[in-house]
Amino acid sequence: MPHSLFISDLHLCAKQPHTARVFLHFMQYTAPRAEALYILGDLFESWAGDDDLDAPFHRQITCALRALSAGGTRVFLMHGNRDLLMGKALEQASGATLLPDPALLGLYGTPTLLTHGDALCTGDAAYQSYRSQVREPAWQQEFLAQPLAQRRAFIGQLRARSENEKLRKDGGIMDVNDAATANLLREHGYPRLIHGHTHRPGRHMHRVDGHDCERWVLGDWGDTGNALRCDAAGCGREVIICNSPA
Repeated sequence: MPHSLFISDLHLCAKQPHTARVFLHFMQYTAPRAEALYILGDLFESWAGDDDLDAPFHRQITCALRALSAGGTRVFLMHGNRDLLMGKALEQASGATLLPDPALLGLYGTPTLLTHGDALCTGDAAYQSYRSQVREPAWQQEFLAQPLAQRRAFIGQLRARSENEKLRKDGGIMDVNDAATANLLREHGYPRLIHGHTHRPGRHMHRVDGHDCERWVLGDWGDTGNALRCDAAGCGREVIICNSPA
């Protein structure tokens, strides 16, 4: 049956080679059977700018995306909070299409809204302030003007600080906010919603203004991967396993 696949939060990096092997296995054996692959943010653990495309690990991942696209599966990328600086050069090199966040599509007859998910975590005021800042074009232009090595170092420091802050935060504020979710569904006509970011995979139902709205949360990747498979009959989860050696 014609279907599309949705993944997010892979956090691919050279320091996690097994996750990369799971992804490449998925790209070779599972993704080619789909009409489209939607990657809803945080494909990479970090992305310092498109001038980092020639790093061997980034080139390997980009080539896998291009091979999938060349084989007939449409590939769509959405910015996450880790890789928000993905740009036109990556889009062209990978053969993928960058999507706005959020993006509404008609998916096999069901209106479906895609988002990374971090904008819905409104309980974390400090993060939302940071999110607004780094999405300003002026901030990004100034940051990308810095040398690549300096940008990489800054991102490394930022990630370390973020991990320390997570230990002190209540877990609830890092999950999506019900009111923010309802507002988003209302704004886009009460569609089905698919997102990642929270690393809390699940299926939820929301009653908004008399409408029943389905929300799917994508999981993160590690020793195994996971994908949401959607077709005309609905959506279901698939687990991705790769037992091949390094």
